[in-house]
Amino acid sequence: MNRRLGLDYGDKTVGVAVSDALNITAQSLEIIRRDDEVSIKKTVARLKEIIKEYEICEIVLGFPKNTDNTLGIRAIKTREFKERLHRNFKKMPIILWDERFSTVAVERGLEELSLKKRKEVVDKLAAAFILQGYLDSLNLKKEG
Repeated sequence: MNRRLGLDYGDKTVGVAVSDALNITAQSLEIIRRDDEVSIKKTVARLKEIIKEYEICEIVLGFPKNTDNTLGIRAIKTREFKERLHRNFKKMPIILWDERFSTVAVERGLEELSLKKRKEVVDKLAAAFILQGYLDSLNLKKEG
C-alpha cells in the first residue's frame, strides 16, 4: 500500500483522484455523486472499493479555507466529512490539504469546454490538483 487518494468534497459530489505507485503524479479518477449532502453511505462504500483496488495508504482531503484563512461553512462540512472518514477508515491517515484555489485553477484550464462538460469534470480534476500539490510537497521534502 503506497498510493494516495485525493478527495474534493462538495455538496453532492466527491471528486476522486489517485497517485501513481511512486507518488509522483495524480490522476483524476471519478466523481462520486450522492442524492443529498447528508447521505454519504454510498460514498463511503465506493471509497472502500477504491482504497482496496488501488492499495491506498493515505487520504488527502481538500480543505476549502477562505482566502483570509478563516473557516467557512464548506470547511466546517469538510471537517465533519473527515470525521466520518476516520470512523470508517480507522487506521488510514487523513490529511487536510489547503485547496483554496484548486477549483479556480482547474476552471481556468477548462475555459474551452462548454459549461455542462466543465461541470462534469471539474470535481475530479480539482481532486487531482489537490493531490498533486500534496505529492509535490512530499517530493520537495525528499529532495531538501
